[in-house]
Amino acid sequence: MQHQGDTAVPGQPQGLDSLPRGVAATVAGLRQAEGGRASALALRLMEIGFLPGEPVRIIASGFPAADPLAVRVGQATFALRRHEAAQVLVRVQEGQA
Repeated sequence: MQHQGDTAVPGQPQGLDSLPRGVAATVAGLRQAEGGRASALALRLMEIGFLPGEPVRIIASGFPAADPLAVRVGQATFALRRHEAAQVLVRVQEGQA
């Protein structure tokens, strides 16, 4: 089940929370906190593998509220809340939109 408003735009960075389920993407980076400092959440996301260039895709979402998201990054799978996934910027791979 896709969350309302999920769209895949090839080449343009978008929040991981808006990526449709099953669409292959690549991590482009993380959103910056105010003042350009890395937040505790951003540091945690980097530690678990959300690094630029890593392949990522949403493999499932919760029911009925579409939260949390099951996200595959590299060879690992994690559950993220939508507000956490929104901090990860991704680029959809060409031909996946």
